[in-house]
Amino acid sequence: MELKEIKELIKLVSEAGVTEVEVERGDFKISIKKTEGRTTVVHHQAPSTQHHTFESHAHAPATIVTEKLEAPTVKTDSISGNFITIKSPMIGTYYKSQSPDKPAFVQVGDEIKPGQVLCIVEAMKLFNEIESEVSGRIVKILVENASPIEYDQPLFLVEPI
Repeated sequence: MELKEIKELIKLVSEAGVTEVEVERGDFKISIKKTEGRTTVVHHQAPSTQHHTFESHAHAPATIVTEKLEAPTVKTDSISGNFITIKSPMIGTYYKSQSPDKPAFVQVGDEIKPGQVLCIVEAMKLFNEIESEVSGRIVKILVENASPIEYDQPLFLVEPI
C-alpha cells in the first residue's frame, strides 16, 4: 500500500466519523483508529517485524502535519563490531533540527534512549520525527543536514550502553 493510499484512508476516517477501520491486502495489514481528535495508523507487514505509527493532529497547519514514526529500522552493523545502525524508515529529506536556528536533536557523543527524537525526515511536506528505539551513544552521524535519503539508508551508528 502506498503512502498516498494511507493518507487517503486517514482522511476518510477523520471525515466519515467512523472510529476504526482495518484493511488487509495479502501480507499487508493496516489499522486506523480515531480517538479524541487524533487518528492513529498502525501498519503491519507479515515478513517484517517493523511497525510504523502515524499520528495526524487535527489542528496542525494545512500544509504541514507532524507525524511520529514509532521505530526506525535498527540492525546490528557486522562491519563495525558491536555498533547498532539506525536506518531511515522512509524516503525523504534528513534534517538534524526542527529549524535552521535550533540546535541539532543529537550530536556525536550524545547518549540516547528509546523514544528520544533523533532527527526529522520530510516526505511530501510532512515532517516525521524519527525516534530511537535503542539506548546508546551516537558514534557517527552518517548523513548531512538537508540531504535526500532513501528507505533503509543508514543514518546513525550507535554504541550500545
